[in-house]
Amino acid sequence: MNTDECEVGYPTLHENGELLRRAKIAWEIMHDCVLCPQECHVNRRAGQRGFCRSGDHPIISSYGPHYGEEEPLVGRRGSGTIFFTNCNMRCIFCQNYEISQCSVGYEISCADLAKIMLRLQKGGCHNINFVSPSHFVSPIIRAIDIAASKGLRIPLVYNSGGYDSVETITFLQGIFDIYMPDAKYGRNEAAWELSHARNYVEYNHAVLKEMHRQVGDLLIRDGLAVRGMIIRHLVLPHHLADSERVFQFIAEEISKDAYVNIMAQYHYNRLIQYDKNEETPLLKLIQRPITTEEYVYAIRCAREVGLHRGFD
Repeated sequence: MNTDECEVGYPTLHENGELLRRAKIAWEIMHDCVLCPQECHVNRRAGQRGFCRSGDHPIISSYGPHYGEEEPLVGRRGSGTIFFTNCNMRCIFCQNYEISQCSVGYEISCADLAKIMLRLQKGGCHNINFVSPSHFVSPIIRAIDIAASKGLRIPLVYNSGGYDSVETITFLQGIFDIYMPDAKYGRNEAAWELSHARNYVEYNHAVLKEMHRQVGDLLIRDGLAVRGMIIRHLVLPHHLADSERVFQFIAEEISKDAYVNIMAQYHYNRLIQYDKNEETPLLKLIQRPITTEEYVYAIRCAREVGLHRGFD
């Protein structure tokens, strides 16, 4: 069996008209947008901009085969990654802040987004990887429907910061084969100060549960991810991510077989500007790289609660 083309569900949803039906519903939501937890209630169809500073058409910064993702996504021919511009969070340490916070990118149509997916599939990519899709769910569904009508068949990856609405994720059931959310924080205080994400922990827990209900633990065939969930967790200085709380939740309420990528690449981005007069103790603490000891501690916490996949 070709692992690139097994068990994807969205072609059937296209054939029975369900994808188009959902696309129309999602499009209507943008008249009073509550697609993500920011719940801005702006009319994006009329050109109003909320927290994500985005309208009703997708904005992308780049696309192409990506070899820096998790190994089961990359394979030999890369993950077909599409980077969406803007974000529904404001992470003070964002490594891609030019894209997420400075709106670097260009607007395209849903038809053009569909063409990009098909181009990546034709180029041999193992999957289509939507990076920061939360605020563009509506046009993404429409573009997937168009691409499915023209032969798109490889797995789809929903790659988000984990600050999603559980109602939106429930609405996506059967469309995405692989969910790849962050689990950034174990406490809301850090999430608010560092990412401007209100009640991040509650939203994150709810969406991780729903994502796992839909696709389960990561299924790998012939070295490639074909279905399931990958969870990312970035270790922060001074244990500000509360990694032990994050891993305890995953082990107890998601699965001890969850695939968890524990990331060590944090660095303080001095280019991101904020009001120095409002610099809190928390903001001062993040202005250095993580230490080896902090990363080793996070790994130990994960192992102690029974997690064992996705990290060394």
